[in-house]
Formats: sequence, C-alpha cells, structure tokens
Amino acid sequence: MSETVEFNLPNQDGDLVSSSDFAGRKLVMFFYPAAMTPGCTLESCDFRDSYDEFTAAGYEIVGVSPDPPAQNAKFKEKEGLNFDLLSDEDKTLATSLGAWGPKKLYGKLMDGLIRSTFVVGPDGTLEKAYRNIKATGHVARVKEDLLG
Repeated sequence: MSETVEFNLPNQDGDLVSSSDFAGRKLVMFFYPAAMTPGCTLESCDFRDSYDEFTAAGYEIVGVSPDPPAQNAKFKEKEGLNFDLLSDEDKTLATSLGAWGPKKLYGKLMDGLIRSTFVVGPDGTLEKAYRNIKATGHVARVKEDLLG
C-alpha cells in the first residue's frame, strides 16, 4: 500500500485540518456514518477510552464522517471525545479511500459511508485499511494489530 492520503477538511470547530498537520506522525483515521447513532457512538467512545494507549504508541486519532461541523461539535461535546472529528461532507476523502459506496442498510442496497479505519504512516502513505467493519470490537482489533 503506497497510496498517499491527502485531505484538507474542517473539524468540529470549523478549523481546517490537513494531512500535512500529521507529517512525521502516525495517524489512525476512522470513518463513521453518522454522529450520535448507536454504532458510531460505541466506536467513537471506544477510541476515546483507548486514546492514551494510542498516543503513547505515537498514534494520533481523528474521526471522519459526512456530518457537518456543527453536528460533529455536538457529538464531540456530548460524548467527551478527545480527538478531532472531521467533516467530509462532499465524501471526497471517503470515496478516494473506498469508504463510500454501495452498502446494505435494512436490507436495501444504497450508497453510503462504509464504516472503515485507515492507518496512515508518518510519510502520509496508507499503511493499513480496515474496510466494512463492525463497530463492536473493532477498536480492540486495531489496538491488537498496532499496539500488540
């Protein structure tokens, strides 16, 4: 995987966050379909509760969704999240990483955000991709893979 991950997206406060902000650092970027839904809350809180373990191992964490910044701000505050939530409203980043596309929702096939997590290396290249994952137990799997 030598694909370079580049983005320039607003966070929950409307401030632009760029892939270049993480140059020289490792990044765990998880994509969630919608703020304040049960699965997304579970996954985000798992990352929140594991934040210190990831940062101690040199990883930064960001969440990404198609939600607007104001919705992500409410979500971050309500759940006490300790990392930025980025708004990919036009789905450009999600599409480029294969995290947007056809999926089944309540038995119907539709286009939507596919719950995924990506690990980006210090040089900005994609090192690992977890696509179409379940919220439950996912963070534990990522921790096992990255932190041992």
